[in-house]
Amino acid sequence: MHNTRPLHPDFQYLLDFKDQPLIDLFCDLRAYLLALYPDSNELLYHTHALTAVFSISEKLSDAFCMLPIYTNHLNLGFNKGTLLKDPHGLLTGTGNLIRHIDVKTQSDYRNPKVESLIKEAIDFAIQDMDKPTKSMGKTISKIK
Repeated sequence: MHNTRPLHPDFQYLLDFKDQPLIDLFCDLRAYLLALYPDSNELLYHTHALTAVFSISEKLSDAFCMLPIYTNHLNLGFNKGTLLKDPHGLLTGTGNLIRHIDVKTQSDYRNPKVESLIKEAIDFAIQDMDKPTKSMGKTISKIK
C-alpha cells in the first residue's frame, strides 16, 4: 500500500495509537482519495475524532470528503452530502449537510458507485468554491 504523500508526523503520532487493521484501512482509503484528486489539500484535525479532511482549497468550507477515525471504526464523510445526488442510497446520517459511508473493508469504497460519488463531491466543491486557491496538494496540520 503506497501513499502518494507521506502522513504528517502530528497525525502519524496519533494514528499509531489505533489498531493496525484500522490504520491500514485508513491509509488505503487516503491513498484512494489522493489518487482520485492528487491536487487536494489535506487538512488534519484532532477533535472528537482524528480526522483527515480533503479540500480543493486550504479552507474547510471547500472540503469534499473527510476521513474521521474513531476508536474502532472510520467513515468516508461527505461534507456537503445532502447536496449530492445519491442514486444508490449509499449515504447515511441525519445532519444538515454531512453524510457518510461506514467503512469496514476496502470493498465499502473501492467500487464504481462510491468512486462516482467522490468525483461528484469533488466537482460540486469546485463549482461551489468562492475564490480560486493557490494552495494545491498540501498537507496542513491543525493538530495542537
